[in-house]
Amino acid sequence: MTIEVPPTPHERIESLRASVRYHQHRYYVLDDPALGDAEFDALFRELQRLEAEHPELASPDSPTVRVGGLIAERFEKVQHPAPILSLANAFGPEDMHTWRERLRRLLPEDEQAKLAYVVEPKFDGLTIVLHFENGRFVLGATRGDGEVGENITPNLRTVRVLPLTIPVVAQNGVDKIRPPARMVVRGEAYVTVADFDAFNRSQEEEGERTYANPRNFAAGSLRLLDSSISARRPLRLWAYQILLLEGVDDPLLTHWESLAYLKTLGLPVADQVRRFSDDQFDELVAYLAQWHDLRARLPYELDGMVVKVDSLAHQERLGFTGKDPRWAVAYKTGGEEAATKLLDITVKVGRTGAVTPNAVLEPVAIGGVTVSAATLHNEDYIRDLDIRVGDTVLIKRAGDVIPKVLRPLPELRNGSEQPWQMPTVCPVCGQVLVRPEGEVATYCVNNACPEQLMRKVEYFVGKGALDIVGFGARQAELFVESGFIHDLADVFDLPWETIAEMEGYGEKRLENLQAGIEAAKTRPAARLLTGLGIRFVGSVVAEIVMAAYPDLPTLMAADVESLSAIEGVGPKIAASLVDFFALEPNRLLIDKFARLGVRMTGDEQLVAGDANLPFAELTFVITGTLPTMSRDEAKAYIEARGGKVTGSVSAKTDFLLAGEKAGSKLAKAQKLGVAIIDEDALTAEAGLPGK
Repeated sequence: MTIEVPPTPHERIESLRASVRYHQHRYYVLDDPALGDAEFDALFRELQRLEAEHPELASPDSPTVRVGGLIAERFEKVQHPAPILSLANAFGPEDMHTWRERLRRLLPEDEQAKLAYVVEPKFDGLTIVLHFENGRFVLGATRGDGEVGENITPNLRTVRVLPLTIPVVAQNGVDKIRPPARMVVRGEAYVTVADFDAFNRSQEEEGERTYANPRNFAAGSLRLLDSSISARRPLRLWAYQILLLEGVDDPLLTHWESLAYLKTLGLPVADQVRRFSDDQFDELVAYLAQWHDLRARLPYELDGMVVKVDSLAHQERLGFTGKDPRWAVAYKTGGEEAATKLLDITVKVGRTGAVTPNAVLEPVAIGGVTVSAATLHNEDYIRDLDIRVGDTVLIKRAGDVIPKVLRPLPELRNGSEQPWQMPTVCPVCGQVLVRPEGEVATYCVNNACPEQLMRKVEYFVGKGALDIVGFGARQAELFVESGFIHDLADVFDLPWETIAEMEGYGEKRLENLQAGIEAAKTRPAARLLTGLGIRFVGSVVAEIVMAAYPDLPTLMAADVESLSAIEGVGPKIAASLVDFFALEPNRLLIDKFARLGVRMTGDEQLVAGDANLPFAELTFVITGTLPTMSRDEAKAYIEARGGKVTGSVSAKTDFLLAGEKAGSKLAKAQKLGVAIIDEDALTAEAGLPGK
């Protein structure tokens, strides 16, 4: 006679958790439920009851935590293991073929035929980064600035399509997958159009706030401080890229394999994904062209498609340019249009002196975004289309982002509309405006024009150029208006004693700003060349040019012929560079940069004296919330003193800079015997352990 022994509470709870996870995966991810609602609810209620009776068996990855309830005071910052980058755009077949040819030029001839591509939807939601350790979801973050995001783990736990543990039962219901030791995945949180509309209707009926579009709704729902509110929102997510993978038997070689692997682990991967070989590129372009119409039939919103090089080895070889990976491009599928009233035309002076007309519009909603301004390009554009102040105009969000005026609707005129003319003098400095022969742009040629200088400084210190932490538009405006900056080199020669007496510039803030400026001096010369704002010379061209010359002084002596011979430059760019450096004030500006210690060399040269800096050859990791510094400011402080900042703790880490809520990095540092310091020890420098 066999006596059946009843399961222990622990065994029954684990069995129920596995069963609930399986059926949630079938329902939310595979859209193929195996149980009716009543049967599933009975399982779920039994699990809730047993967990309440046995609180010692609570688990953070139990399906019952989906209800949320944690209220955060603020979001902790999270350092991403790899940069979360944006993409360059393509707007038609010609752009796609240009992109492909650029890839082929960058690969050896024997590798060009091996190129393959993966096309996938470009979801219009909130970018998220998901961390798994030994099969458990442990951390989730927003994209943030691409380097550091916000910890929204409690809110992401409430998203039912996200597996809190892996392996889940694979799609055949039998096989199990051994989880990786560590995996970080990039994805997108979103809400379907139907769920969004239903939510807004219920909000309207209750007199509560409604949302402009599904993207804003998804982003707002995941950034709520009360995760129990997030749990009541119909959020979903897609996974589409593995950023880090450790502890697997066989390495993944392609992006296509990565997507299949994610799907096998139980993460939701979009069905609308296709792979094309290089000789199928025309078919790929034809496939992209279908999406302008097909997007309207999908249950969720897109803002285009993404095309990626499939081979991970090719991706690594192709690398990045500026903030964009060379191996991927976003194909935009056209914007929406709307008609509204043109209330006025104003002009704006840019950093190059170009005076650009802009439309002041009666606010109108386009694709869930309220638009009240749009570009009018130039004087000829307005004249050729006969656009008048007071017209009803048709506008479009070009590339789904930048609004532009397409044309007026003259059939709606009532006679009160007024033609517009470009001003004859600069609205900022009063300088007579000039339109060079053969050009469509009009310029303020006064290099001392305050608006130009402010915008030049703002661009110069921004992320695309010198990337000076703590120096933004407000500082550019203040320091120019205060007479501290008369040219770009003055950024490195500020009157610190005077600034220290100004309101808002305490000791710590001043020290952090100084550290950011010192760190900027060591940036490769391509960053400085970008920041000069030379016409046609952006970050990509600057990198190409500086790869051909050892330093800026050598580049200054180059002629049009030698510059034009560089692939990717051409005669127009070459002439612009030669014309810029031919002017004595610009040559004196470069000399001034050099006297102030700004780096003149490219990536392969080292800055003299680096070995003598206090943090030379030391590696730091930053974790937690620091008392007075942001992570960017602390990073700039360390780099300005010769140190290196990485994202993860290892045996090669010299110091862990730890603040409040330090988390897992602190525990790992303690385990490895890494020296742990606080902000005070960092700024004391000489007081660092082992120094």
